Amino acid sequence: MEPLKLKAPLKDYLWGGHRLKQEYGKETDLEKVAESWELSCHKDGMSVIADGPCAGLTLPEYAERYGKSVFGSHCAPFRDFPMLIKLIDAEQNLSVQVHPDNDYALRVEGEYGKTEMWVVVDAREGASLIYGVNRTLTREEFASRIQNNTLLEVCSYVPVHPGDVFFIEAGTLHAIGAGILIAEIQQNSNSTYRVYDYGRLGADGKPRQLHIEKALDVIRLSPLMRKPGPEGQPEQVEGAVRTLLGSSAYFTAYRLEVDGAVSFEAGEESFHSLLVLQGEGTLAWNGGSRSVRKGDSFFLPAGLGVYRLEGRFTAIQSMV
Repeated sequence: MEPLKLKAPLKDYLWGGHRLKQEYGKETDLEKVAESWELSCHKDGMSVIADGPCAGLTLPEYAERYGKSVFGSHCAPFRDFPMLIKLIDAEQNLSVQVHPDNDYALRVEGEYGKTEMWVVVDAREGASLIYGVNRTLTREEFASRIQNNTLLEVCSYVPVHPGDVFFIEAGTLHAIGAGILIAEIQQNSNSTYRVYDYGRLGADGKPRQLHIEKALDVIRLSPLMRKPGPEGQPEQVEGAVRTLLGSSAYFTAYRLEVDGAVSFEAGEESFHSLLVLQGEGTLAWNGGSRSVRKGDSFFLPAGLGVYRLEGRFTAIQSMV
């Protein structure tokens, strides 16, 4: 058993940019890359093992070959693998949207709902995003504002800076603004209901589809009580600073700022995911080691045991 370097499926949505190719090493013939799905078992894009004896297998195929215990006991209660991790490069504004919760999504879409967390990796000066509504609305007013193109007047805009964290529960109105690069840790879902898209046209030359009725079924129409920011405080752990970014039933994620060496253990309860955001170093385990650098994503199977990180780099460490 050893850590697996993953190759991400890439998405060329119209609002994407070029940073994931130019700065994060994503190799593709696509003109632009909006999203790279760094840890994914979703049918719309599965992570592929990049090298080693299992090269070419998707992550679900790997689990079929070696048993779903590689995901860990915490994943066993879920019908599907519970987590999906992305890098998102928003050169333009994303659509204003909302995601359903589990009950609605399983009934209507046949998959989990989508609670997610954004970690701002980089942001252009003056960049902002939409995080909920700025006052309590009725369903009727919300629907009316979609129809008359005044929805943006009741959106809550938040300026962003590198390192900011936003926890977005299902039902929250939201949109990533232009000039922001984000790491997203989310439920394993691709159910998105657009309610406003700036009048943009899709690749077919037609306005992109909106999902107003479904959005009205799931939207929360009061301002958010939860404030942006990491859930925990920075803690020194050997040669690293570790900060709890956020936790839920579906994922727990930390920011790791390694400056030296630090050890962790991937026990039987959960796999570990490492997504390297800056810098470089090494990942060592009982039986081997390999280099890590900006843009790399690794899946460490449950039961791998103790592993050691060394160097100077920043990563997001996630598990269930």
